[in-house]
Amino acid sequence: MVLVLTKKPKNVTIIEGFPGFGLIGTIAIEFLMEHLKTEKIGLIEMEEIPAMIAIHQNKVIEPVSLHYNKDYNLVLIHAINIGTNASWKLASEIRELATLLSAKEIISLEGVGSPNGEESKVFYYTTDSKLTSKRFGDTANPLMEGIVVGVTGALLAKHLPVPITALFSEAKSNLPDSKAASEIIKVLDSYLGLKVDPKPLEKQAVNFEKKLKDIMEKRGKAEDIEEKKRLDYMG
Repeated sequence: MVLVLTKKPKNVTIIEGFPGFGLIGTIAIEFLMEHLKTEKIGLIEMEEIPAMIAIHQNKVIEPVSLHYNKDYNLVLIHAINIGTNASWKLASEIRELATLLSAKEIISLEGVGSPNGEESKVFYYTTDSKLTSKRFGDTANPLMEGIVVGVTGALLAKHLPVPITALFSEAKSNLPDSKAASEIIKVLDSYLGLKVDPKPLEKQAVNFEKKLKDIMEKRGKAEDIEEKKRLDYMG
């Protein structure tokens, strides 16, 4: 696993959204990349996953790529495929990224199961003792109990030089949930002041949901073909 950077902006806020429950993080990062003017500044090369990339609208979509927004000094980590058992290594790469860019904060976007199936609620957890609920107001509640897995869990378990704030949006199922992703964007907007127009948010999130479904389905078919080739070769 190798971190590759073409630019090194300083004092940034890093926002990561890895594939997880409801694909909340991935959909939310997709929206931010569409809403904010960004440029690709790097990627994380991973040999731990099959040699496979997606091409969407004549553009290559790497498993994990890095994008920069100058207006708000943000680095967005976009991920569509991290394989299995790579969370600890990815957390180490993000720690290195935070050090190289003198990051002020890492914000993780995650999905959690909704116990009631009603309107999605958003919760937060932070390692910053100076952060109070006033920063979120009534947009999110502190996470009092829960199990955090994946890259976000690995980040929270590591000693990092910067504070981490994790936002969790309740998703109704493990299928892509654009409504829950839109709720987490609203909280993020309130937290960072990104001036997001909430009116088209859910509609655009649905479009990202469809795009990701298409990519995931194609990836699954490609993996099946790769496995069939391997079995045929082995006889």
